[in-house]
Amino acid sequence: MHNNGTPEAQPPRQIGRSILAVLAGFIVVVVLSLLTDVAFYSAKLMPPADPSTANSTFLLATIYRTVYAVAGNYITARLAPYQPMQHAMIGGMIGFVLSIVGVLISWNHVATMGPRWYPISLVVTALPAAWAGGKLRLMQLHSSH
Repeated sequence: MHNNGTPEAQPPRQIGRSILAVLAGFIVVVVLSLLTDVAFYSAKLMPPADPSTANSTFLLATIYRTVYAVAGNYITARLAPYQPMQHAMIGGMIGFVLSIVGVLISWNHVATMGPRWYPISLVVTALPAAWAGGKLRLMQLHSSH
């Protein structure tokens, strides 16, 4: 409330900036993941799915995709015009839903798309990675005050 008793005007929600913040974080995750995949395949560090190497290959992919999800959600929170954690969690929900779609698409294609635990691991890590990215931004904001 202002001194004269009238309510303070709320700042505009800036929905466009919110959408761009979430989109930017998503793009970062996708681009980093694809570039890492290509680099690892080119360097022969990640062979194509094969029963003898699939678990270690997909474990490595799970680790770097989770790290990239934290980074992408941090970027979303960093670019958010307000409520950074909520923006990061929206990004996490999008990742969660897309990961569920990945489970459904790959379920009966283990021979060509890898073990079933891999897409499930992306579902399980989507929201914790979003929370971690948002939390990093909140910690940064609190340490600067």
